[in-house]
Amino acid sequence: MDSEPSGPSFSELVRIADCLLDESGEDDDALMRRLEELPAPVRDDLFTSDLLNAWQVFYYFYRIEPDELVRERLELEPASSLPAGVIIDEIDLLERVFRIAKNRPEILVTDGKETLKTFTGASAVTDSEAYIESTL
Repeated sequence: MDSEPSGPSFSELVRIADCLLDESGEDDDALMRRLEELPAPVRDDLFTSDLLNAWQVFYYFYRIEPDELVRERLELEPASSLPAGVIIDEIDLLERVFRIAKNRPEILVTDGKETLKTFTGASAVTDSEAYIESTL
């Protein structure tokens, strides 16, 4: 009877995260290179754990430096918040939310209650900004 291999245990994830963070120091790009080397299931587990923060996951996917307030918001949230979503900014009456759904990053534009549009892919951040600008 074949079963799918389970992901790493939490203690293994802790060890992996500690190594990644120690080896990369404060260098975000070095951390991204190290994350790219990991097997996808391990990386996916880290992206929704308390071992990384939402900023590190955001930067991994988009490789852009948002304004300081957005970065601080993301740094203060553990990556474990990403399945539910983290508000990255508010523009007029709309919110942009970063989340991980089915191991994929998404940027949602919401009115605070309902999702108006979902953006995926490498251009999701800029596409969501353009969408908001076009609705104002």
